[in-house]
Order: sequence, then C-alpha cells, then structure tokens
Amino acid sequence: MLLVCTCYEEGKALWGGLPDQIGGRREGDVLVLGGSGVRLRPVEDRGWDHLRGGNVPALVPDGGPGTPVAVLADVSVVYGGDGPLLIDLTAIPGRGVRVPSDRLGEILTALLGGALDFDDLVRDTDKYGMYQGDGGRPALRTPTVPPHRPFPALPSTASALLVRTSFDDEQGWLALLEEVGGVDEDGWVGTGLDPDEIDVEHYPLEALVVDDPAFAGLGPGHVPALVPPEEHTTLVVLADARTFAEPGRPLTVVDLYDTPGQSTVLPCREVGSMVCNLEIGNMDFHEFVAVEGVRPWWIG
Repeated sequence: MLLVCTCYEEGKALWGGLPDQIGGRREGDVLVLGGSGVRLRPVEDRGWDHLRGGNVPALVPDGGPGTPVAVLADVSVVYGGDGPLLIDLTAIPGRGVRVPSDRLGEILTALLGGALDFDDLVRDTDKYGMYQGDGGRPALRTPTVPPHRPFPALPSTASALLVRTSFDDEQGWLALLEEVGGVDEDGWVGTGLDPDEIDVEHYPLEALVVDDPAFAGLGPGHVPALVPPEEHTTLVVLADARTFAEPGRPLTVVDLYDTPGQSTVLPCREVGSMVCNLEIGNMDFHEFVAVEGVRPWWIG
C-alpha cells in the first residue's frame, strides 16, 4: 500500500512525526505497522507538492492489486498534527477520510479484510473529517451513494465552481442564478460588482457556472477526482435537488483539500462568504460544517 508524501520544502519531502506515530518499523523500503502486518511503501516526488487527494487515483490508475486506499502525508499531517488522509482508490476514487495515526494499522487491516469499507469510514466521521473523531457528528451526513456512471472532468479554475446536478426545475435554477447576481458572458456569477454595494455580511459568490446534464446526479464524493490539478480550485458548490426544494436555496459545498469529498450544506447567501474566507485562509472548511445539537453561527 502506498504512503504518499505531498508536503515538500525546497524539494525535500517532509513526513513530520507520522512514521513514529503510526508505529511503523523499517523493513527495507517499506514500513510494517506494528502487529497488523500492513506494509506501507513510502513514495516521494517533489512534483507532488500540495497534490490534492482527489488527484491521487490518477497516479495509481489500477488502484494496485488488492489495495483499496492510498495513505497521504499532507501539509495537515506535517504542520497541523492531523491524522493521515486515506484516499479511496476503488469504490468512489478520490474521496478521503482522516484516521487517527495510532489506529492506522488497525483500520487498514479492517479495510483489507473486509470488516470495513470506505463507506463505513465516511459515515462515521466528525466535522473535521476524522473517522470516529470527537469533533461532533455533522448534522447533515455526506451521502455515500455509489457512482451510477462516469462523469466528465470539471473545468479548471483557481476560483470556485457552481455545478448544477439537478435538472427538474428550470425556473428554480434561473431564480438561483438571479439571486447570486446573474451570469456574465463568460459564464461567471459574482463578477463586476460595485464594491460599495457589496453586503460584507453576505459576500457574493464568485464562481464559474457549470450547467451540463452530464453532471446530473453528481455526488460530493465523486467531485475531487473530477477537478483538474492544474489550478487550485477553492471548492465546488453543487446545486442539487435540495437547492430547489428547501427554503433559502441551500447549496452543497464540497471540500477538495482537508478531507476531499466531505460536504456541508449552506444557504446560498452564505456560500460566497465561505469561498472568500477559504481563499484568504481566514477560516477552514470544518468551521462551516453544522453539528448535531449545535445552532450554526451563521443562523441569526
């Protein structure tokens, strides 16, 4: 199983304290995890600096024989002390879940033996995307539906994408676009606004619009692998069936970095502020994940 480094400084791979935290012992060019017998092969390439988890399956197109996941040591592991990121290589390639470092061997053994599958991990994450973490159970769980068909790649952009995934309510879609400022001739919403007229409490969403039936039914878990690696897209916003059925036109927002494929649901008026805060590093994705029993800060 691959242990991929995606954090580099001046071309040197950084692993942080992960090799010690996971209890690995060296046997040649592999790490054997404690009594589990799981074998990890550390791999490095400075071209993978800041590689997104969603792009990892393309590096291992066959997943590797009998290998359901890849393990990532990313910037959150090296500098944030987070657990390693497991990337799904088989069920819905590209989605991710973090696991406690000291339980990595146990969890990988369960995955390899069939006692767990990746959907089990996704269903039991906290708001930080940590499997069986203590950060609170998200109020709205990320759906774990399997892919019903392949999807095309999404456009490459360094901003956000607003992707329509439900095509049953044309008037609702047009009303949503109008509410977020209308689409310009290049297919963007939220551009060319007068700074003096912007409500800083509900910052407008600036995003490239994707209105293509090829993305009908696209789920959060499918998204990370569809985002091209050339640009560092901030996040992907889905206008799904919920958007056109509930008050406030809620949008499903998908994380591409900390826990690829993790989602949260926000009223459309709040998504622009989320994009803005993530772009400038002022807030993290988990701060927008509503937790069961806790009133979200963005509700009055």
